[in-house]
Formats: sequence, C-alpha cells, structure tokens
Amino acid sequence: MNSVRLWAAVGAAAMMGMASTPASAQFFLQHHDYAGAPVQGDEPGIMQTLPGATPEERRAGLVWTMRSALNVAALQCQFEPSLLTVGNYNAALLDHKDELNSAWDTLNKYFLRNAKTKKEGLAALDQYGTRTYSSFATVASQYGFCRAAGSIGRDALFAPRGTLGDVAVARMRELRNSLVPYGEQRFSRYINATPVALPRLDPICWSKKGEWVVKKCGPIAWGPSATQMASSR
Repeated sequence: MNSVRLWAAVGAAAMMGMASTPASAQFFLQHHDYAGAPVQGDEPGIMQTLPGATPEERRAGLVWTMRSALNVAALQCQFEPSLLTVGNYNAALLDHKDELNSAWDTLNKYFLRNAKTKKEGLAALDQYGTRTYSSFATVASQYGFCRAAGSIGRDALFAPRGTLGDVAVARMRELRNSLVPYGEQRFSRYINATPVALPRLDPICWSKKGEWVVKKCGPIAWGPSATQMASSR
C-alpha cells in the first residue's frame, strides 16, 4: 500500500513539473540551438539598414522588425497550434500598443528627416516595412523559424510594458538565425544507401514465360531469377 502511494506521489509530482513547463512544438528529437548574442540594430543582416540613425531610432527599428517577424509567424505557423503564434501576437499588440506606436512614429520621423519631400519619406517608410516583412519569408526553415518565433512571442507577451525593445535586443539574432534550415541534431540527417543494380528489362533478356535468359544476357544482375524463384516453391 505504501509503495502504491509512493508511486502515485511521484507521478503527481512529475505531472506538476510538466504542467509548469511551457508547451513547445517538438519537430525533432533535438533541435538546433539558434540562440545568439544581443544586438544593437546596426549589425549586418539583423534588420533593414538605417544609415545615420540614432540609438533610439535603431531600437525602434528592432521593435518594429520583431513585430513584423511575429506577424509573419502568426500567418505561417498556424499548422502547429501549440506554438500559439496567433494568440500571443494579437495579445502582445494590445499589451504593447504604446511602445509599438512610439516605434512607428520614431521610424516615420527618421524617414521624413532623411528625405527631400514628405512624399519621398512616406514612400521610403512603406518600402522599409515591405522589405522587413519579406525578409522573414521562409519555406526551407519553417520549423526552426516557427519554433523560435513561438518562444519569442511568448516572451514578448509577458514582458512588462515598455520593455518590448529589450526582448528585441536579446533575441533578434536568434530570430534571424532561425531562418537557416537545420534538421534533426540527435542523429545524422543522411542515410547511407547501398546502390542496387537492376536487371535489363528489354525483351531479349526474357523468355515468353517471364524467365531470365542467361545465354543471351548473362547472369541476372539483381535478385533471384524467375527460374530460381519457381524452383524454390
């Protein structure tokens, strides 16, 4: 009886431990680690370049770039509901609306400042947004991107208001790294296959009974001959 109670307690503790761990899609036995160092926004490949931008403008660019990536994930990653990319994205938009609006206003002022006319500035801002979105389009690394975006979206949702930029600084490199496809890390992705020779299929090598004609085509190149198969029955 005591043994039964002990195992019941162990099982309950294990279930509580599992419940306290955030759910995560498990596409592979072991995933590639995409984690990277924090960024400032002026590193190559992190976001669309903003020449002459101030630190505040670069941070705004990081915030908007992360928002764009999570938006793409909300559209592309619905095949795995456990990632919660749609719900977390919509909730983060609502919770961090002030910081997101501020980031957009800052970017708007940057492009207006660097353009000859207001029309050119708005066009440059629109182009910036389009290129930012398209830079997260992925097919080959969809699993890696969606898994990273799901984790980052969860962090964005639970980040205190006013600190969305901190999440972008800490995890934008990971988000970019996830666009590079990697498969199973526990085992090799390649299978060593032994080439198999196939017999000739032209009629000269086969009798009317479907038997291999050794006199005309030599020993059969692969598998037992029709004669051998018949004799083994």
